Amino acid sequence: MAMNEFEPAIEDFCEHLRLVRGRSEATVRGYRSDLVGMAEDLGGFGDFNLTQLRAWLGRAAVAGKSRSTLARRTASVKAFSTWAAKNSLIDADVAARLVSPGVHRELPKVLGTEQAGDLVGNADSHSESEFLRDSAILELLYATGMRVSELCGLDIADVDLHRQLVKVLGKGDKERMIPFGDAAGDAVEKWLGVRDGMAVVATAMFVGARGRRIDPRQVRRIVERAAVVSGVGPLSPHSLRHTAATHLLDGGADLREVQELLGHSSLQTTQIYTHVSSQRLLEAFKRAHPRA
Repeated sequence: MAMNEFEPAIEDFCEHLRLVRGRSEATVRGYRSDLVGMAEDLGGFGDFNLTQLRAWLGRAAVAGKSRSTLARRTASVKAFSTWAAKNSLIDADVAARLVSPGVHRELPKVLGTEQAGDLVGNADSHSESEFLRDSAILELLYATGMRVSELCGLDIADVDLHRQLVKVLGKGDKERMIPFGDAAGDAVEKWLGVRDGMAVVATAMFVGARGRRIDPRQVRRIVERAAVVSGVGPLSPHSLRHTAATHLLDGGADLREVQELLGHSSLQTTQIYTHVSSQRLLEAFKRAHPRA
């Protein structure tokens, strides 16, 4: 079958992503999934050409795959093609001219300041210890705008309560320091007061019900339950990241400062929050100005 020829190349490419490019395991899994699907559809490197790749994507479109899925598959194949050409597995970067379908980017859901305050103060937990943990998680996510994966990877030593700084290991194993305020600091300190009674892992800042390092699914459930209790509607942890960034810009923070805090490699990624702030300003104008 097709994977007999493609399989070792795909695995070598995934190792390149992991070890050379510093991509996360989740990203590597995504690339592998897309490329395995491509390999099952094509007959081998003899069919790895622009015409066949366009036909493969066309069949996916006919099958009803979303534009975002098609764009992701295109990006995966283009990256694989470039790597394969550099490693002499193919004569030329045949996917270089493959055009990715445009993806409509919706503006992220952003909470108002009062809504955010209600959310972080309404952890829906099963015990007092879990309430203190969940409150610290909610406060820290909103205060710093860090990714869920970054929060789950925190060790106790990464949080400096005295200087109110947290050291985060982001994408590509890049470290950055993020400040946080009194509310998050107080919540973390209260959690640390009971943490040892729940933990079986010595280093992890946040632990789950079994005492081991908390995982992203648990954090999502914590955010979702708090959103229901506080009445803000369906909400993901990433919306707290969007909210933190938008509130920073609303408060006068510089775009490049927000880029650094969020750990974005490109300023273009951060610029979506300027659109969010502009939209919020327009809505406020329409509500408040007599000539609106």
